[in-house]
Amino acid sequence: MKRTYKLIFISLIALNLVSCDDFLEVPSYGTLTEDNLTGAEQIENEVISAYAAIGNDEINRPLSLWNYGNVRSDDAYKGGNDQNDGDFLHFLEISSPSIGNETWYTDVFWYRNYVAISRANFALSLLNKISEDDMSKKKVRTAEMRFLRGHMHFIQKIIFKMVPFVEETMSAEDISSLSNVAYTNDELWQKIADDFEYAYNNLPEEQDEVGRANKYAAAAYLAKVYLYKAYRQDEMHNVVSIDQDDLQKVLDLTAFVMTSPYKLENDFAYNFLPGEYENGAESLFAVQYSQDDGTTYGRLNMGNALTTPTPGGDFNKPSQNLVNAFKTSNGLPMFNTFNDANYSESTDKVDPRLFHTVAIAGKPYKYTNINYEENQSRNPNMYGYFSSLKENVDPASDYYVKTGAWYANSKNNIIIRYADVLLMRAEALIEMGNFADALPLINQVRTRAKVSTSLISFATNIDIQTYQDGVNCVWTEDYARHALRWERRLELAMEGSRFFDLVRWGIADGVMNAYYLGEATDHTYYQGAEFEKNKNEYVPVPIQQINYSKGSYKQNYGF
Repeated sequence: MKRTYKLIFISLIALNLVSCDDFLEVPSYGTLTEDNLTGAEQIENEVISAYAAIGNDEINRPLSLWNYGNVRSDDAYKGGNDQNDGDFLHFLEISSPSIGNETWYTDVFWYRNYVAISRANFALSLLNKISEDDMSKKKVRTAEMRFLRGHMHFIQKIIFKMVPFVEETMSAEDISSLSNVAYTNDELWQKIADDFEYAYNNLPEEQDEVGRANKYAAAAYLAKVYLYKAYRQDEMHNVVSIDQDDLQKVLDLTAFVMTSPYKLENDFAYNFLPGEYENGAESLFAVQYSQDDGTTYGRLNMGNALTTPTPGGDFNKPSQNLVNAFKTSNGLPMFNTFNDANYSESTDKVDPRLFHTVAIAGKPYKYTNINYEENQSRNPNMYGYFSSLKENVDPASDYYVKTGAWYANSKNNIIIRYADVLLMRAEALIEMGNFADALPLINQVRTRAKVSTSLISFATNIDIQTYQDGVNCVWTEDYARHALRWERRLELAMEGSRFFDLVRWGIADGVMNAYYLGEATDHTYYQGAEFEKNKNEYVPVPIQQINYSKGSYKQNYGF
């Protein structure tokens, strides 16, 4: 079991729940200000506080983004008791978030994310005032804080699109008058990229302490930012071009990461197990969780508590469409026919990653000898019998903790892993016309999947093969693009990225409307659901934030 021995010096500085006028201006009673935090040791504590903030999610607003990345996509049903249980998730699921029904959900999510940004900025403001003679790691810590600030702005951007970019040099007056459209879409991406660029240029390749960002993590995340930035969007969220210079940066940065000690885990399962498996060979950057740190329950991964198959949980349930996507024919995905019939254990061949991703009734849960059972689904008629595995742990383990009415765990949340780096590189190559060079990268990921069977001896009818041009496929540019996008879905399924991939590629409306049509017979709440292009790619800016800004913030197109 992980234990935290270092006292985390938490300070929530200069943020207020009530008004943007108070943002970064008036510290609460008992908190610290720049006047009494000047020494290197105190600044180090503020740096730790900023790291803590990126994991300070809570049960209804997970920073793992299963709500925004899985439930909004074709990967997951909302789950829970019924459509009124977590009703805003229901609105996300049917592509119907609107101004007003997001009140309690997105407004606090927005606020909490800027709390995390403010902690990084507060640490940066202190770092700016100390010399390297007085703090030898000043430049490294500055780079870490810009990495964290970039990470939180990235989350804000992929959900809300146009958001204010807050820097440590801004005064309270500057912040109170900030606009969320001060930068164009492209310029805002570049501001986020600049933070990761600084981190990449100033972080060491290795850190003394586990959990701190390093140079390879910064390179991987910077590549991710440039990959998103490459897909140029107009005001109406249409993808109008793909920038080749940005794609070249993705290639340069992923090439650097591929020279690192990071690599694919020997078994896919190892990415999703606690304890000795955490911070493993594939984990470039992860939010650290722990127990026994002097707090009531420990620093737990509360954002995933609703996804456990328990009476108060059972949210984020893998969709039948996702399960069907793992089916194979001659070892390759069934691109066009995968959803013609539902997966049958007795007749269908499947990719082994299915059994690492989805809990299936009658099969062992998290590689134990205890089966996941149908009666663990709260409303199977509405949401089916499947449950999500990757973010969860063995309920009998020390990493599974009851917290009041909920169950959380102390397993880290991986933000970016090496498989994603390989697939980002493959995507950039394909979109630059070098689709042949993408083939071995995708095959690396599939080869690892093929050997990931040691913990799933219960699985039957496994069949996965690599792509072999001229043998089992014809590797054209269009085929390569389809294969890459399919591989991202299977490899990263239920990890909170699917919806954002669809929006980046500009295909969210087509994929989601086809999904709704296919699901409506078995899941009646999808009847009438429609993904409205030029609107539902993003969530509306919370109306409370627009009101607080006194007109400085503008609403997203379509709302």
